[in-house]
Amino acid sequence: MGGQQRILVIKFSALGDFVQAMGPFAAIRAHHPGARITLLTTKPFVALAEQSPYFDEVWVDSRPRPWEVAGLMRLRKMLRSVKFDMVYDLQTSDRSSSYFHLMGDPPWSGIAHNCAFPHANPDRDLMHTIDRQAEQLLMAGVPSTPAADLGWVSADISRFGLPLRFALLVAGGSPHRPYKRWPAENFAAVARHLAGQGIVPVLLGTHADDEAIRSVTAACGMARSLSGQTCFQDIVVLARDAVGAVGNDTGPMHLIAAAGCPSVVLFSGESDPALCAPRGAVTILRRDELSHLPVEEVVEALAAGPAALREPPAA
Repeated sequence: MGGQQRILVIKFSALGDFVQAMGPFAAIRAHHPGARITLLTTKPFVALAEQSPYFDEVWVDSRPRPWEVAGLMRLRKMLRSVKFDMVYDLQTSDRSSSYFHLMGDPPWSGIAHNCAFPHANPDRDLMHTIDRQAEQLLMAGVPSTPAADLGWVSADISRFGLPLRFALLVAGGSPHRPYKRWPAENFAAVARHLAGQGIVPVLLGTHADDEAIRSVTAACGMARSLSGQTCFQDIVVLARDAVGAVGNDTGPMHLIAAAGCPSVVLFSGESDPALCAPRGAVTILRRDELSHLPVEEVVEALAAGPAALREPPAA
């Protein structure tokens, strides 16, 4: 066979899911070292994917609705513009599986009906996301999937003017799932505890989290808010320098943990850490109702176990 092998990887979805695909991305690149690899994703993840060493090009799926015929035709044209030698569908949703037929049934790893390399485990939905994707790739001939390594991420965080000792707090989360949020007043108590140790609490989030973040900064004069000021790369580099992190079960905590920052991640009954928790130097604390999780338990977790506060990197 002549010519460069062409590979398509499909992954959109939420930030946490995208971060948990970093190991599989690396595995696919290692398995196809000379191939031209294209990622099909959604707009929020383009900049991070383009900085990564895993892809030669990034395509944006505008996710047209079934009735948006013109959009569907543009998507079909884009997907058929290259004859891919292999497609790894790491999204494995009904939508992404439908692209199998839209593309003319190419060699495919996923769950699309009649695909060449199905993830044929009936219990796949009971597996942790990382383990599930690793097994899917193994069934497609990719022998080994490493842990996520974000050492390639770069960003200039000097504009934030942070001190040597700071910790990250992620007090927000999806506005559509309020039960996944630990009360803001509890984050304020953790912030005061950190401040008492000479550690500056740094709040991350979007403007949708401003109410919770303002509650913390109002209660702790040393706390700093970077709400709406950080991109994904900034969060990774901040996490490398932070002495530790505490946050709800939300996307930025996946970036922080994958960067190697000692992290305490708080889960409610809304999600199962056995299926989706970040991995690394992570302590998971869970209550069916997060309001029942005491501040003291979170503070103790910061001081012990894999999430113990570390010394800041040498200057």
